[in-house]
Amino acid sequence: MNDTEMEDPIGDGKLVELTYQVIDTKTKSVLTEVEFPIGYVHGFTEILAPEVTAELEGKLPGDVIEVPIDCRKVFGPRDESLVFTDKIENVPEEYRVVGTSVLMESEQGNTKSFLVTRVDETSVTIDGNNPLCGREVVFKLQILTVRDATEEELAHGGPLGTEPDIADIVGADQKVKPISH
Repeated sequence: MNDTEMEDPIGDGKLVELTYQVIDTKTKSVLTEVEFPIGYVHGFTEILAPEVTAELEGKLPGDVIEVPIDCRKVFGPRDESLVFTDKIENVPEEYRVVGTSVLMESEQGNTKSFLVTRVDETSVTIDGNNPLCGREVVFKLQILTVRDATEEELAHGGPLGTEPDIADIVGADQKVKPISH
């Protein structure tokens, strides 16, 4: 990067690439870590919480910022009616792994994503609450790139062709099964 790019602050129409962590303020544990840079066009693409986007304004490549978020305000309180436990034999085998996402459909045709949160010898628990609801967290962001977005990036809402190769993540010898709906 040349010196001009290093001094290019985040503002509308800038392509921004960053990585981030979501840290629970109570336990200090990292809840989520995004190591492969995500990119967006500032002022055009809304991929981050508004509080986070506002804090990024004017920042430079190399900056690391921490933005506290009260997820109780964003997602509301936990709703225990969205937590279900069933006998393990009633649950398909592919949903017997903690962290698995399960898309459920109501009788009215509405869909909601649930997460498998507990599995033991006799039961499986799924939770429809957002994993962050009821928590206070800090988004810790590292800004990697800030530059003028191209016309194509403006139209696309972010960098083009930057998705990671799944083989690099799971290994070239692994078979990857697409998620079916």
